[in-house]
Amino acid sequence: MNQEEPLSKDRDYSSISPSARSLLLLKGFTDIPFALEAAKLISRPDHYQPDFSIKDLAFWARVLHFESRYKSINQLLASLPIQNILEISSGFSFRGLSSVLNKAVYYIDTDLPDVIATKLNLLDDLLPHDIVPHGELETLTLNALDEAAFTTIAGHFPGGEILIINEGLLVYLDMDEKRKLCSNIRKVLQQRGGYWITADIYVKSPNRFPELKMNDKLQEFFREHRIEENKFNSYEEAEAFFKAEGFVIDKEAEAEHQNSGSLKYLLANATQEQLENMRRVGRVRATWRLKLAD
Repeated sequence: MNQEEPLSKDRDYSSISPSARSLLLLKGFTDIPFALEAAKLISRPDHYQPDFSIKDLAFWARVLHFESRYKSINQLLASLPIQNILEISSGFSFRGLSSVLNKAVYYIDTDLPDVIATKLNLLDDLLPHDIVPHGELETLTLNALDEAAFTTIAGHFPGGEILIINEGLLVYLDMDEKRKLCSNIRKVLQQRGGYWITADIYVKSPNRFPELKMNDKLQEFFREHRIEENKFNSYEEAEAFFKAEGFVIDKEAEAEHQNSGSLKYLLANATQEQLENMRRVGRVRATWRLKLAD
């Protein structure tokens, strides 16, 4: 297994962060906790209001994709009794806030400095002042490839296993960077026990549905960050990669698009032929719960 030192010293990861804002504005069309409220806050002084009359099929496909991705993590979280949760590269997701308001968990929410600075301001407005959380939330700066910082933050948790989750990170990392991330996570789980849930198992899709073509700005972002190149060639390759890094698949999330509110808007704006074409392309992402190999 690769034991390389952090690869982030000469790379500016802060350029990734604007994507977190764009994603939040998409999630504002869903019932994901605090997404709409946060989208309104982050849009000030402009007035943010989701326009459900949008007819663009590609738009609704993206909303459905990210809503389903978010909820797939919840699906794999539900059956675990672990109370220590570390979310890496969380963006403007407020899963941590939602979790501590409802459960007695210790949740550490992390991302890059500019995201965290903005997020802390948003939390002040989002946290209901008349509600006492059941758990504890820390919102901290972390580059997940920094081994020392990763280990230090993991040390904040009280005793017990740790559950590490990420919703969107691996597509920004090349294979060596992925290996470094695996190494950091593996070392923590070797010490504490637990699981890693990643909704970031993306595979290359040469047969992409042409009517879901990205706009120029999104295409440029993908090119700049080599998103397509950073995806796995197949699910088999992804499984083999994690196996080589000391992990095995404990469970895979089941597709539950029917639980996504945005599905009805996609169906309303797609022809039967378009729906068949989308089914023919097949799935391009999976969510896996990983554990250390025996």
